[in-house]
Amino acid sequence: QLVESGGGLVQPGGSLRLSCAASASIFTFNPMGWYRQAPGKQRESVATMTQGGSITYADSAKGRFTISRDNAKNTFYLQMNSLKPEDTALYFCTARQWDSNRGSWNEYWGQGTQVTVSS
Repeated sequence: QLVESGGGLVQPGGSLRLSCAASASIFTFNPMGWYRQAPGKQRESVATMTQGGSITYADSAKGRFTISRDNAKNTFYLQMNSLKPEDTALYFCTARQWDSNRGSWNEYWGQGTQVTVSS
């Protein structure tokens, strides 16, 4: 289970840090990441991190957003700086985890947290 927090209303140029708390260890999440969906648009990837630490950002996020994790807290984050009105969306965290008992991947999604960038 994943639970996001940290969304809210922020002015253009401001910052927010989203958190995604997992109910169990995130050490084997591969990958983990953040998606967003704006009204009338498709869900898009914002940032992903593999178990080995490789990170990929959407072009729109490069230089402004940072994904990170804290294995001890079973939580990963999305630090968002220099926010723009076009960053307004519902942000979701997601992760995949190998289930050795089933021999398949489990995929988890949070419920979403709203980010609104407006003056």
